[in-house]
Amino acid sequence: MKKSKLFLFSILLTAMALFLAACGGNDGADGDSNEGGDSPSAISMLTGGTSGTYYPLGGEMAKIISDETGIQTDALSSNASADNVISLQNEEAELAFVQTDVVAFAEQGINAFDGNPVDNVLAIGSLYPETIQIVTTQDSGIESVEDLAGKTVSVGAPGSGTYVNAEQLLEVHGMTMDDIDAQHLDFGESTGGIQDGNIDAAFITAGTPTGAVEGLGATADIKIVAIEQDKIDALIEEYPYYAQDTIAAGTYAGQEQDIATVAVGAMLAVTESLSEDTVYEITKAIYDNAESITHAKGEFISPEAGVEGIGIDFHPGAEKYFKEAGVLE
Repeated sequence: MKKSKLFLFSILLTAMALFLAACGGNDGADGDSNEGGDSPSAISMLTGGTSGTYYPLGGEMAKIISDETGIQTDALSSNASADNVISLQNEEAELAFVQTDVVAFAEQGINAFDGNPVDNVLAIGSLYPETIQIVTTQDSGIESVEDLAGKTVSVGAPGSGTYVNAEQLLEVHGMTMDDIDAQHLDFGESTGGIQDGNIDAAFITAGTPTGAVEGLGATADIKIVAIEQDKIDALIEEYPYYAQDTIAAGTYAGQEQDIATVAVGAMLAVTESLSEDTVYEITKAIYDNAESITHAKGEFISPEAGVEGIGIDFHPGAEKYFKEAGVLE
């Protein structure tokens, strides 16, 4: 009888051990490890305001990811780059559109991230140039950056990518935010304010054509202020993440000439907690299907361009994709 009880007890202990091992074996298989694991069933992609470029483009990309990987991907409007990085840092979302300069600031712990460096956000890849546009109207009398002095100008939220771009452009023109009446508005509010006569001009950093600027052009004669070549050269020398850019004639209603300006890069960033396999599949879905994107900025998205202008480390999953594509060593 005692042997029978001991035998049954032994079986019970073995069963419990197997059960605990099985439970423990699920650790790391839920997509929280960069070494692999199961894909999540759903993820969030942070974009930007509904009147910018991130939101409509993000909607198309989210559908591609959903269709190609089976991971339900939801594109959500947000306050764009700086807030998006913080949300990724806090693991409140998995993917986000960001400016290349802003995410570099985040890693360095400067500007909006002063004292709060971000070390858990990695790159998927570059997407397209984000053009710095100084928008006003033909009858505003503003012909140059210097003419913004004393004017009411929207510069974006403090610490945002647009704000930093405005601050640095003013700097190379010998100006500061104190020289203007700075207003912190999003793109839609900025162009609405110009239309209503409440502000004189607005800095807008976004892919062209930008929906908010197109909307303004439907009701007002808009003007995009050009940046002089010597100031472009000075800006790039001081801040190498800028590149010279041109807003081609005809981009907006009534724009008859090319406009010289500068651009930074738009990119996709990801929280490092997503597995290598998951990020590989996401990266492959985006870049292998870029030709199906109908948004105007889709033409810039390619594996070759995806590795350009990245100032932070790639996620291992993205790195794997770009190496297989032969564009990264």
